Amino acid sequence: MRHVLLSLGSFIILLFLLQSIPQEACAQNSSSADEIGEESDDVVRVVRFSGNRDISDSALRTLVRTENNREFLGIPRFTPWYYLWQAFGIGESPAYLDRETVGNDIERINVYYENLGYFETSVDTSIIEYKKNRVEVSFIIDEGPRSRINSVSYTGLPQFDDPDLIPRFYSSSEFNGSIVNDSTIAVNEPYLVQKLRREQTRIITFLKNNGYASAQRDSVNALAKPVDEVANQYDILFSIQPGRSYTFGDVHITLSGPENESDFDESRSFTGEPYTVGGRTIFVSKHRTAQTKFSLLTEQIRYTPGETFDQSAFLQSVNSFQNLGMMLTNRFALNEERSIPDYSKEAIPSYFDLQTVPRHSIRAEFFGMRRYGFGSGLGLNYNNNNLRGRADNFSIGLNTSLEYVTSGTLREIAPSDGGTQILDNSESTIFQSYEVSTEYTLPRLNFPFQRFRNRSWVQSARTRYALTYSQSNQLFFDINSDIRFNTRYEVNHSNRLTSLFDLVEMDIIDSDPSSQFLDNLEAQFTNQPIVLARIEEDFRPQFSSIIRYTLRNRNTNLIKRNFGYSSEFSIAFAGNVPFLLDRYVFSAGTTDQTLPSPFGISSNALAYSRFIKLSADYRRYIPLSENTVFAFRGFAGVAHPVFESDNIPLNRRFFAGGSNDIRGWDSFRLGPGNIISDEAPRPGGDIKLALFKELRQIFLRDVWSSNWHIAWHTDAGNVWYGPKTELLDEDGNDLLEDGRFFIDDFYNQIAVGSGLGLRFDWEFMVVRFDFTYRIHDLEEGWFEDPGVYFSFGIGHSF
Repeated sequence: MRHVLLSLGSFIILLFLLQSIPQEACAQNSSSADEIGEESDDVVRVVRFSGNRDISDSALRTLVRTENNREFLGIPRFTPWYYLWQAFGIGESPAYLDRETVGNDIERINVYYENLGYFETSVDTSIIEYKKNRVEVSFIIDEGPRSRINSVSYTGLPQFDDPDLIPRFYSSSEFNGSIVNDSTIAVNEPYLVQKLRREQTRIITFLKNNGYASAQRDSVNALAKPVDEVANQYDILFSIQPGRSYTFGDVHITLSGPENESDFDESRSFTGEPYTVGGRTIFVSKHRTAQTKFSLLTEQIRYTPGETFDQSAFLQSVNSFQNLGMMLTNRFALNEERSIPDYSKEAIPSYFDLQTVPRHSIRAEFFGMRRYGFGSGLGLNYNNNNLRGRADNFSIGLNTSLEYVTSGTLREIAPSDGGTQILDNSESTIFQSYEVSTEYTLPRLNFPFQRFRNRSWVQSARTRYALTYSQSNQLFFDINSDIRFNTRYEVNHSNRLTSLFDLVEMDIIDSDPSSQFLDNLEAQFTNQPIVLARIEEDFRPQFSSIIRYTLRNRNTNLIKRNFGYSSEFSIAFAGNVPFLLDRYVFSAGTTDQTLPSPFGISSNALAYSRFIKLSADYRRYIPLSENTVFAFRGFAGVAHPVFESDNIPLNRRFFAGGSNDIRGWDSFRLGPGNIISDEAPRPGGDIKLALFKELRQIFLRDVWSSNWHIAWHTDAGNVWYGPKTELLDEDGNDLLEDGRFFIDDFYNQIAVGSGLGLRFDWEFMVVRFDFTYRIHDLEEGWFEDPGVYFSFGIGHSF
């Protein structure tokens, strides 16, 4: 019987080999034979793997550095970039054979298999010159049996005052199985060194977060003992040597101004509750140009000096300083001069060296524009990132534009043919607009949620107040006033989980469509009364308000979207603010469903609606191989009017179509149901269901510094009116019947689009081109539309 001490050295060897490859060997085919002494004149045309029944060729290719030239579309030996180099000296230079690299590849493959539990793997190589200076390199692998872990045990865990700590420790183990006794778990799973290393890291983190600050890699070792009379099975014992327990010592905070001054002229110390216990002190020194209050700095310390050391609390404090947005963290450490703490003393002090950034900034933008005529605009923005010395960010901005339109252009915009009315006023006109916006942001929870600032489920938080006012006169309508106000609370619970709570989100739009615009609408949609009625309804002045909670969970790269998931769930209740004003301020105990224009700007009455809105958006990204990702998305949403209301405001509805939605239909051109033609923008719906899938395959790597993907996409869905939304004609007939959601018929109104696309994937951006066929067109039917619909986008569609 043999005992093996696993300090996970084989894993470290693999990392060392992967990271210590000379740059010349890692750069694909970038060196000639003369530059690398071990290379020959032989060119590698094919790299093969044989005998690998459990590990795929694609996985092994990521390990080896012996490579042939890039093959187009994976066609063996078809390497056009190499052919270009042969013919013209441009393209991709030959992939020369390097026997030393081949030897290192054999070692890497062996170590890789060993980390997967294949302890009897043997790897050999065969190099065949099938043509002068042209070789095939074959890696011949005998994998052997794979080992398994029978059980996992722990010894040496210290005792804690909190009786729940040890049960939580076991419940969060990397290994799942039945509990044999108070320190052993029966697992029966494949042997994986990476998993053993993750468990080792988890144990060390657990110790550091509960007082044992000196715990290191050598504090936790894994002993692997073969199981008697069972081949290739091991019992794992984690031997833990935690060392001594520590407490937090004094805290030292220094804050310099934007010039990073070293002479601090303001200092204070904080001792005793609620700041410290056990006689410990928080020392704060700052320069007067920092213009920051002492209280802001002490509030960022997420632990109490004198209490048990907790590494996670120390790191949360670092994140708190960094999230303020008005200072730089030049240094944070547990030692005044070195990076390693002094473990000879019971208390470990902490040090934060901070520097503020410039407080004031002004940005100006000038731009030209051409829409109906020629115009120009100006944008000014002032920002103060530390308004009251507590990292409060205040900004105010002004944007304005003027556009001159000639009389000839006005006549061209509104031609007299086709029944469309000529604009009565054909004189040259200047259209103008302006917008004033202000925003106030605090890096913490503010009233009424300040009591939750230091809760364990609050990693960081932000409160945002935003107010915008704008006016504009346009060709066919004037916006007398557009007032938007929002109060939002944002809480990051972890690196993945975020809560967004909009306590108040209001939008007051008071607009006046011109008589010419209304005449043009009536002339254009004479034969489409539903479209005409919906547009007239949507152009009514509106007062919308909403209170909303959103839970967002993300575990993916938001640019690449090649692993993990993203989900967002939202619930909202709308119309509460205008209803209260209507009932208790303007109508004295009754409700008219309208309010007067703010500040008496116009004589219009503002309509409002009360409704509930729910939505769920889930996205999953599944890597099928190194080059292939299967992605899918599901979306469901419903908005339902409540009480006296019978419709959803235009800006709160669901819409379908567009390059980031159901491709094959332009934005706002799909639904509700199949109620209207494809010639006019759709008014949106109260219910939306949609499914999306995409299969992405990399077929070219590192071309123009990007990876090229081909993608097969299929999108399906639609929007519908809900049961309470009404629009009646003069005879009382329901004009929305064909666009309403019915459980026994909605599936017949699902639009389906499918096609192929290209993705150009840079590190910082993805550019997308899609070509879509309408598999199910709601007017033409299944496979009746031969057209191809193009869409372009920046970033993946989901």
